[in-house]
Amino acid sequence: MTAPVAAAGAYASTARLGDPSAGLGKATGTTAADGEPSFGALLKDALNAVGEIGRKSDAQTQAMMSGKADMIDVVTAVSETEVAVQSLVSIRDKVIEAYQNIMQMPI
Repeated sequence: MTAPVAAAGAYASTARLGDPSAGLGKATGTTAADGEPSFGALLKDALNAVGEIGRKSDAQTQAMMSGKADMIDVVTAVSETEVAVQSLVSIRDKVIEAYQNIMQMPI
């Protein structure tokens, strides 16, 4: 079971991905012709964010093993990772569904 705070953080992160003022395209150097971040740049940033959350979770787990972190911090980090991965999988599924719908359209 994931904490509501972790879910809210994941949804806020996902909302920031679509915000053109967040400067995500500037971070990757890939922008569309109108100055907006490209779709590829948004996906790359989302993958990097999930990877970073996973690395933080791993670091918390290692810190707990060495006695430097509490179990609550580890469980929180793992649940945040779980929510981030679930969000990413959901986005992936929607992209695949949209692609399939486009491919089924008559020309």
